[in-house]
Amino acid sequence: MPIASFNQISQTMPLSFPTRPALVAYVTCGDPDLSTTRAVVLAAIEAGADVIELGVPFSDPVADGPAIQRASQRALEQGTTLVDVLKLAAEVRQHAQSTGLIIFSYLNPILRMGLEKFCKVARHAGVDGALLTDLPVEEAGDYLREMRRNDLATVFLAAPTSTDERLKCIAQVSSGFLYAVSRTGVTGARQQLNQDAQKLVRRLRKYTKLPIAVGFGISTAEQFTAVGEFADAAVVGSAIVETIEGNPGKEAESVAEFIKQLLRRQHSTFSSTMSSVSGG
Repeated sequence: MPIASFNQISQTMPLSFPTRPALVAYVTCGDPDLSTTRAVVLAAIEAGADVIELGVPFSDPVADGPAIQRASQRALEQGTTLVDVLKLAAEVRQHAQSTGLIIFSYLNPILRMGLEKFCKVARHAGVDGALLTDLPVEEAGDYLREMRRNDLATVFLAAPTSTDERLKCIAQVSSGFLYAVSRTGVTGARQQLNQDAQKLVRRLRKYTKLPIAVGFGISTAEQFTAVGEFADAAVVGSAIVETIEGNPGKEAESVAEFIKQLLRRQHSTFSSTMSSVSGG
């Protein structure tokens, strides 16, 4: 079915982003093992994460930098599969009813399971949607149809190098939220937030009212807060994966503390604003 057939179909509700910026937290499932991932995810939610991206480990993660590549390798060595990730999602959903859950994967594991089966199992598990990093919108007709049938959000990546025509197409077939890639290249923590991110969000705003999340390279509280000046959410991935990698035996506690540090500046800014408004 051609993409044009889906242009007017965005029936799935946007994910809830109650704060600005909301925090979208990525983890590679199965790194270092599934029980630890479960503890990390629940700790991240408790610490304030609004949406969790459950990363499916893949043998050739071409969009990811060294940190997530290493995490994927460790998870694959543990035998982690897409089925395991979906089971984990169901367990997390039992403990967190309102947190957004997104399956973050490459296309191959989905095709291996089968699109129809994946969508049905994901819906049953309480998943809100999926982001397939290497599926271009031009080839996404079957995927969009099955996802819509199961009321699952379809999150697509938008890059600074995309033309306006392509951004419009991405916006039309997206639901849940849009993922704006802050820069060209692979994932990984960076010291500075690329100015391309703000320009890309401004361009996307012409075509969508969905929440826009900015990702790739966000690793500090300053960067996280800065994203809130022009976008609805910030995606933090590699920095969380590195926190897990660097704190064996204390993964969940370390990730929770890292997230609290990210949000502390946001909460401080909010408190200052409210105090100013109330005349305090």
